[in-house]
Amino acid sequence: MKAMVLAAGLGTRLQPYTHQRPKPLFPVLNTPLLLHTLANLKASGFQEIAVNCHHLGGQIEQALAGMSGVTVFSEAAVLGTGGGLRNAMAWLGKEPVLVVNGDIYHTIDYGLVYDSHLRGDAPATLVLHDYPRFNKVSVDDQGAIIDFTPCDEAVTIQAFTGIHVLGPQLLEIIPGATFYDILTCYRQWMANGMKIQSFMVQNHFWSDMGTPADYLELHGRLLTAPRFAAPSPFCLANGLDLARVDLLEWAAIGKGAQIGEGSTLSRVVVWDGAVVAPGSQLMDTIVV
Repeated sequence: MKAMVLAAGLGTRLQPYTHQRPKPLFPVLNTPLLLHTLANLKASGFQEIAVNCHHLGGQIEQALAGMSGVTVFSEAAVLGTGGGLRNAMAWLGKEPVLVVNGDIYHTIDYGLVYDSHLRGDAPATLVLHDYPRFNKVSVDDQGAIIDFTPCDEAVTIQAFTGIHVLGPQLLEIIPGATFYDILTCYRQWMANGMKIQSFMVQNHFWSDMGTPADYLELHGRLLTAPRFAAPSPFCLANGLDLARVDLLEWAAIGKGAQIGEGSTLSRVVVWDGAVVAPGSQLMDTIVV
């Protein structure tokens, strides 16, 4: 089974932090998000995985160098979600491929999604869920997607999780070496009478890492939410000197970080090697 992680976005809503590293390499509980995603894909049986990159792509190439079964497609220009897939079409081959956005953290079972697609009769399956902030996709009573905006004919309106399975032949309508959105591709096929199926999921953890507030909220949920919380609300790298530091509510502090004496940190993410000045009073902050 093959999968592709879309990791070439600019991350403009996460500036200025994305000036330093690409969004898929932002640490989540002190591990780059992209490594979380790849580990979950491999655990679900996807041993051949492609990753595209553009913004600060050299960092992604370096992070994945020598990783077994992973192929990196570096894009000189932004190609979008559809154009990035089209660029990798020769690698994708003929079998259905699972595609996941590189900026989401979730507990959705990739294997279950792929198996559902194989049991269906549609050339593409989009994983949807009820997430009011992003609910836009209209679905009929047979589970088929009828529009990517709310419409009166919909039986339910759901949100796209950023996970889908598609037959690579769908990409043939996308022109090469140009920007193209995959939803535009789906719209074209739907206009031609082709069925795009939904797969509804629930009772899972999902977070879009789109803004600094989203990134902090993701950590807060992972570290404190009763259902998904870690054993401790503090995710601390080994070897940190925190003898004269107060940690409140929750915090994630990376390897080699230097936290000055007398500091108080509450709801804070500190990246590897970052420095917090002595006496700092930090709350709801990312330190890089």
